[in-house]
Amino acid sequence: MKKLFTTKVKDQIFYLTIKNSENGNRVSDQLATELTQTIDTAALDQKAIVIITEGEDFCLGRAVMGEPEGKLPEAYEMRHRFDAVFNFYDSFRRSPIPIICGVQGKAIGFGCAMAAICDITISAQDAIFQLPETSHGIMPTMAMSSLIDRVQRKAILYLTYTAMPVDAKYALNSGLISQIVPAKKLHQSLEEAAEAIRQIPFPAINAVKEFSSNSIGLPISAAEDYARSLHSLINSSEAMREK
Repeated sequence: MKKLFTTKVKDQIFYLTIKNSENGNRVSDQLATELTQTIDTAALDQKAIVIITEGEDFCLGRAVMGEPEGKLPEAYEMRHRFDAVFNFYDSFRRSPIPIICGVQGKAIGFGCAMAAICDITISAQDAIFQLPETSHGIMPTMAMSSLIDRVQRKAILYLTYTAMPVDAKYALNSGLISQIVPAKKLHQSLEEAAEAIRQIPFPAINAVKEFSSNSIGLPISAAEDYARSLHSLINSSEAMREK
């Protein structure tokens, strides 16, 4: 059976490449589970994770979307069927290091969600993003859960209610991506971002991710106290002065 992704480590940066271009880099539940395990392991001792895909399109969605025709299982059973996808999203949030991805071509459904949930997303100028679930008669809250703390509310509602594709400029303005670059410079830009992170000591890398993840929703005073504690803790660490 063909391996659908490859990995390599270079200078404390973990590179994960999805190789399923014949099928639009669609992700099955099994592949999502394998990717989750890979991300969890890489996050233990690397400084950043870079995710890319091969081919013209970043990812055209899940390998199987929706449920087969006929009587559906009860809600409790159905809930567990989707754990592979939700746990995949959670692996990005629980990772103590930043996860970066580069988007080319189309990022549809699961692909759009994966682009959104990365900590840094660099997009080619001609990339297209779409959440088409409602147009297929599917409740879109699975994909929405990956966007909810990343993307503006009005953009989420537009993407989900209309199921319309949007361009990279719209994605940037709504917070779905971080940067737009010419397609031919996508990989170079990913390398530059990874190298910038590689230069940062581990404690600061972990603390930036921790604060950005956990301070959301806190009262300002609590967020300031949290920032003050982390600032003192991390900047007094000897590891911050190690080269």
